[in-house]
Amino acid sequence: MKKYLTLENGDVFVGTACGDLGGEINGELVFTTSMTGYQETLTDPSYQNQIITFTYPLIGNYGISLGTNQSNKVEAAAVVVKEMTEQAFHYQSVISLDAYLKQSKIPAISGIDTRQLTKIIRQYGTMKASLTNFPVDKKKSASDHQASIIKMASLSASSDKKIDHVVLVDFGVKANIVKSLQRKEIDVTVVTPESTYEDIAKLHPTGILLSNGPGDPTAYSDFLPVIKKLQEAFPIFGICLGHQLLALANGAKTYKMTFGHRGINHPVKNLENGDIFITSQNHGYAVDADSIKETPLKVTALEVNDKTVEGLRYPGRPIFSVQYHPEAAPGPHDAAKLFDHFIDLMHATEEVH
Repeated sequence: MKKYLTLENGDVFVGTACGDLGGEINGELVFTTSMTGYQETLTDPSYQNQIITFTYPLIGNYGISLGTNQSNKVEAAAVVVKEMTEQAFHYQSVISLDAYLKQSKIPAISGIDTRQLTKIIRQYGTMKASLTNFPVDKKKSASDHQASIIKMASLSASSDKKIDHVVLVDFGVKANIVKSLQRKEIDVTVVTPESTYEDIAKLHPTGILLSNGPGDPTAYSDFLPVIKKLQEAFPIFGICLGHQLLALANGAKTYKMTFGHRGINHPVKNLENGDIFITSQNHGYAVDADSIKETPLKVTALEVNDKTVEGLRYPGRPIFSVQYHPEAAPGPHDAAKLFDHFIDLMHATEEVH
């Protein structure tokens, strides 16, 4: 069965249908350079409503395993691959990727020249696209499918020993961020971006984590005043979208990147100690470096290749943020120690008070 991938600029790719065989799917077309970690990527809320192109030519060879998902469902709208394996070869695999996508009602297309497709995205930037079972009018653009705010139930650490309590504001949080805190025996309460400062303060947190999430950070402008009040009272750690929101709340600006950073091999340099480490990233917007000069924030890290702002801190306050994903899943664990840094800041603040 044929499948048609129609881009916003009119380009059409014809391939073979796999995954769910349902009707038309619209979404933002992006690509990721990750060679592994497709299960984590597909279930990452940062990819919500996006059509993901995997640049690695063979996807699905180790199947789907239990305990690897980053949310309770597939967040991506659709999948584009060069080749999807029909069989899985891994002792932890419980189902093939194709069967998992069918089960999750997620359509996919294989047999696509993903190298050519990626070059188009790099040239024209991230764009809307549609995946259909029949050809569509090339003049018809894929509908603007905005990512909605994710709502999530509260979670808490399994340990009876309570050390700290982090209130995590969920803009599209990955499961491994919560797990990374819980592994430190931290109690975690997840709240929605509709929460007010008073709502959060009533939970008596020792720290606030602003999570990752999809889309344009300016879409969350209603929450910026809440961040401004929170940073007056609590330690704050921002990740990815949370990093951008922290910047906006303090007067900086953000901009849309041409094709974003998506993959697990982005080198980042810590400007304060010279360390360079490899990071996992997924974002289409970034903080304007020049705009930071007019804020109380300080740039602490840059992406080695394009000098994108990768880290910020608020001098004199227990507040910092990073553009990348220190929890990985998938990706390297070079930056996992940032959770320990967050804990240290919370403890130092408690001692002061």
